[in-house]
Amino acid sequence: MRSTMIIDVEIICIGNELLIGKTLNTNAHWLGRQATILGANVKRITVVQDIVDEIAGIICEVIRRKPQYIIVTGGLGPTFDDKTLEGIAKALNCKLQVNQKALAMVKEKCEEYVRKRHLQIPVELTPARVKMAMLPDKAEPICNPIGSAPGVRADIDGTVLFALPGVPSEMEAIFMDSISSLLSQAVGDRVFVEESMFVDNMAESYLAPLIDKVMAANEGVYIKSHVFTGDYSMSVENKPHIEVHLTASAKAKEHPKMKLLKAKDELSKLIEAVGQPT
Repeated sequence: MRSTMIIDVEIICIGNELLIGKTLNTNAHWLGRQATILGANVKRITVVQDIVDEIAGIICEVIRRKPQYIIVTGGLGPTFDDKTLEGIAKALNCKLQVNQKALAMVKEKCEEYVRKRHLQIPVELTPARVKMAMLPDKAEPICNPIGSAPGVRADIDGTVLFALPGVPSEMEAIFMDSISSLLSQAVGDRVFVEESMFVDNMAESYLAPLIDKVMAANEGVYIKSHVFTGDYSMSVENKPHIEVHLTASAKAKEHPKMKLLKAKDELSKLIEAVGQPT
């Protein structure tokens, strides 16, 4: 049996486009979901601008909280506003330098691009391409199966920091190839379980005390109500439609799924007894 402990994860998303609403932050949603499913505890998701001091500042702040893992997304590319590696270097008080392994990765991806398109042009390591291989000297590159910019790993006093590209397909590929197995191993036999039930024609204010009662009687079970919005939120009679989401995270031997189903059954009976007032 693998050892089990609560593994804390913090996610940092970098990019002005996220803060001004130009780009929907799907990376945060995807990473939070994946880490949770693996059994990790996602404590915070933070978004900051493409500014070196902002990046360095938030990384230093997160390191002080000592999560086991930090996952940073965005800002690893060749353009002027890709500042993540500079920010990491400043946070770790180290220098940026050309990492030969990373440079080889970048060159290989450029050559692959030319080869696949049957282009008859030489591959040059331009300053923009070399920039993607400029890593903090305390970091190591991670292979990017899809794009040119390598991912980055740095180990900092018990915390492992990963920096991933902001392009969702690249971020997801590196996570699945190089990070998910590490998280799973660290989590051990701790599992995350969830169940949903739906309640119609009951206002959330009637439902809230029932949820409180069931949570108090079922330690370790978290219950959250979500009122549906949009066209499906109300029927023609203007009556609410609510999802009740139950979650738990515990050692497998503690049978969290059974605890969850017990809490769900108790809540269902309480709702039925109340008679679903509107």
